Amino acid sequence: MAQDYDVAIVGGGHNGLVAAAYLARAGLRTVVLERRHIVGGAAVSEKPFGPDYVVTSLSYVVSWLPPSLIRDLDLVRHGYHVYPQGPYFAPRVDGRHLQLPEDRSARRAQIAKFSVKDSLAIDRWDDWMDGLGAILGPLINEIPPKIGSHRPADVARQALLLRRLRTIDERKAVDLTRLLTSSAADLIEDAFESDAMRGVLSVSAVIGSWAGPRTPGTAYVIAHHHIGDLGDGRVGAWGFPRGGMGAISQALESAALSFGAEIRTEAPVARITTKAGAVSGLVLDDGTEISAGTVITTAHPQISFLHLLDRHELPTDFVEDIERYKSRSGTVKINVVLDRLPEFTSRPGFDPQVHGGTIVLSESLDEVETSFQEAAAGRPSTVPFADICIPSVFDPTLAPPGQHVMSMFTQWVPHTWNQERHTAELEAYADRLFARMDQVAPGFTESVLHRQILSPYDIEHEYGIIGGNIFHGELTMGQMFHARPAAGYADLRTPVRGLYQAGSATHGGGGVTGIPGRNVVRQILSDRKKSQWRDRARIGKWSRADG
Repeated sequence: MAQDYDVAIVGGGHNGLVAAAYLARAGLRTVVLERRHIVGGAAVSEKPFGPDYVVTSLSYVVSWLPPSLIRDLDLVRHGYHVYPQGPYFAPRVDGRHLQLPEDRSARRAQIAKFSVKDSLAIDRWDDWMDGLGAILGPLINEIPPKIGSHRPADVARQALLLRRLRTIDERKAVDLTRLLTSSAADLIEDAFESDAMRGVLSVSAVIGSWAGPRTPGTAYVIAHHHIGDLGDGRVGAWGFPRGGMGAISQALESAALSFGAEIRTEAPVARITTKAGAVSGLVLDDGTEISAGTVITTAHPQISFLHLLDRHELPTDFVEDIERYKSRSGTVKINVVLDRLPEFTSRPGFDPQVHGGTIVLSESLDEVETSFQEAAAGRPSTVPFADICIPSVFDPTLAPPGQHVMSMFTQWVPHTWNQERHTAELEAYADRLFARMDQVAPGFTESVLHRQILSPYDIEHEYGIIGGNIFHGELTMGQMFHARPAAGYADLRTPVRGLYQAGSATHGGGGVTGIPGRNVVRQILSDRKKSQWRDRARIGKWSRADG
């Protein structure tokens, strides 16, 4: 006997939980099926080193979660709290450092240590990025129209998009074109001359990407990381959730449960079932049948459409788009426990603006590019770059007094390392990274009590992210906006009636945004209302005919 629900959701990552909370709030009987023993997907806090240490395994900072979503779901009441993250701090092997504080005059003074020209360029750069972010941000928050469709409803939505873009003048149109097509190096090297500035900015262009800063299209990735809102009106602000990133998922889970949603862990889905071209429910690995007229999948699209569904039920061109969908990654996430904070040669002593910010290991743009080219040639980077955070500086719940947990987001290893563990090579890779830290913070390696190395293999096989790509797919123009994840289906629908998608591989995804989970509910409720109108119209027509 099948268990009946209005909506069944594949995957208990943050988007699945957001969707469950909104749907249950709307009165729909909703169930979430999560494969792992814990909800959260990539936004999860775990204890690999024992009960005293809480580690944010994969994603490590929050920025894009919309304030409206936080208010709608009353997440603060469910434990949501964010500590604002400090500025970029880039220690250098020559004993100097670059810091990028929020205060503009202080930032200019820091940059002037390396280049007066760059110190004069930074405000213009930030204003330019903020201006483009103000255009792109609303587009990412909305369900995109079907570009190229000639159906009247789709043409109307295309017209609304054009109306939104009517404020773009000739200059902004060119600037957007440059942003969407140029390499990060093209823009960065035009604006800045010092290796210090170029090195820091190039990291923002390639985080999570299988591309170097000289790869066309990486300029957009800078903007993607630049768009955000911590809830207090600061665009591009970032922060640490109290309790790690898993605390966001826990708050979402608590909110969903409070509205009446059901959440099952250790409940892997074996297949999505259909009948006469429409979704009919799910079957779990243990044979349990779930009946639901609406199903949302938040899994990677190549799992959803090539494994959970029979591809013969899908249009050939859709299947080909999903097969071609790129999820390469050379990311290695290293989680560390320290017996003390690192002591930087260029900035001795404790400083929350240093230890509580983003510590960037990147000497130059060319160094970052070389690291990528090594991985593209099949070798792990000789000098990997790192984006480093120490959230325990603010959050005492993560480690015992005097000790700290550190997140090191690093790149690159060959993207084919998602197929095998490469344990020995990864240990050597981590040793090289630690040696690099020792150059700018002597004694760092000696302070390490524990370390966890998560490779593309671990990220794919443990967390279900194909290729180990943290965005569930590369942020290239061929896989963004109306093309994410396939032509004609960026509106969160799928070729199967009643089956929707809402993972990070959909429009609005790529990061812990909750936008796909929120927007898919808007789409479902709109479609249900239209269906009810059609049913009422048919009933009225039959009644008139009978009369």
